[in-house]
Amino acid sequence: MTFDDFEIDPRCLSVLHAQSIETPTPVQEQTIPVGLTGKDVIGVAQTGTGKTLAFTLPSLTRLAQGAMQKNMMLVLAPTRELCQQVETVIADIGRPLKIKSVAIYGGVGMQPQIDALRRGCEVIVATPGRLLDHMGRGNIRFDDLEILVMDEADRMLDMGFLPDIKRILAKLPKDRQTLMFSATFPDEITRLARDMMKEAERISVGAISRPVDTVDQRVYPVWPEEKLGVLIELLETEDISSAVIFLRTKDRTERVSRTLRKRGINTATIHGDRSQKQRQQALDGFRSGDYKFLVATDVAARGLDIEGVSHVVNYDIPPTADDYLHRVGRTARASAEGDAITFVCPNEVSFLEAVERALEKNIPRVERPNAPTILSLYHAPGKKGTKAKSRRGGRRGGRMLRRR
Repeated sequence: MTFDDFEIDPRCLSVLHAQSIETPTPVQEQTIPVGLTGKDVIGVAQTGTGKTLAFTLPSLTRLAQGAMQKNMMLVLAPTRELCQQVETVIADIGRPLKIKSVAIYGGVGMQPQIDALRRGCEVIVATPGRLLDHMGRGNIRFDDLEILVMDEADRMLDMGFLPDIKRILAKLPKDRQTLMFSATFPDEITRLARDMMKEAERISVGAISRPVDTVDQRVYPVWPEEKLGVLIELLETEDISSAVIFLRTKDRTERVSRTLRKRGINTATIHGDRSQKQRQQALDGFRSGDYKFLVATDVAARGLDIEGVSHVVNYDIPPTADDYLHRVGRTARASAEGDAITFVCPNEVSFLEAVERALEKNIPRVERPNAPTILSLYHAPGKKGTKAKSRRGGRRGGRMLRRR
């Protein structure tokens, strides 16, 4: 099957052909026909599977069939970076249709956004908080809204956006098409979907609680005080073309970034306290290859489409399996191969248990001299269970790193 087999506007197809995009991904193949009918859709699929085109192509095709009005389509996204990324895709597809779009997000001045809204755009891509600012000031109304999209819906709930989302929904026309996309679908999302959608068709593609099969996952048992040294040796000795390194806090992200730069390791940094300009420069530099490594909090874990990331390093193991899934989803995108390396300290075995329970398997350990022994609290089916232990003096003589 190719995109030509769908009833997509030929002008949209010309953009895809120019970019050599011919074959739809499974989520696109299943979602586009339903989206074209105007029916509500819940799309559940792993990160990196092409959800943005899955809702952009049918939505813009439908908008192009009628008279153009302001603010006909609203896309809600949890972060500035995802907001910009989605708007870029919509702008490319919408250009030959004469459908204009604007990205609305915080961390930058409001006036350029106000000017764009006054000129008129058919599609608004926004973070909830900044959108409410504009709505409260009377800069935007959605009287002619036809399509609502919620991208990375679970992440918006994780970030505490539910009250904002409810306030926005209260101002939108009830007679609309709603499309909701996410890599995971917890109970809170189910309740939200029930309140905001009408007879939605649910489309689930692949295992939604596991990284793709092309990700090679490994656990590095470490003592807390040796994390930084292990990371530096990993980056300096293993064959890594590019990597995203995840930490839990903004302060730790800054400290690790500074240390890596002092070692001459080519590193960019992203976290919530950095300005939008700094964050965009870091992303642009990482995408272009100016920076080999991106050190980030979970602000970079969801939705960002960065090609060619060979490794994800969980310097701090995330506290939930969902966060692990989204982090690891930054590598092995579009059927590529990738590596996910997770540092685990003895006091973090409960986090590891949550991850392994969600994966329904135990992640292989990398043996290192004098490392702690981190066994599994989760016992994979068919394997004899052992209680997790950690002690000084792990097996000696093991390899420090796997060479590739």
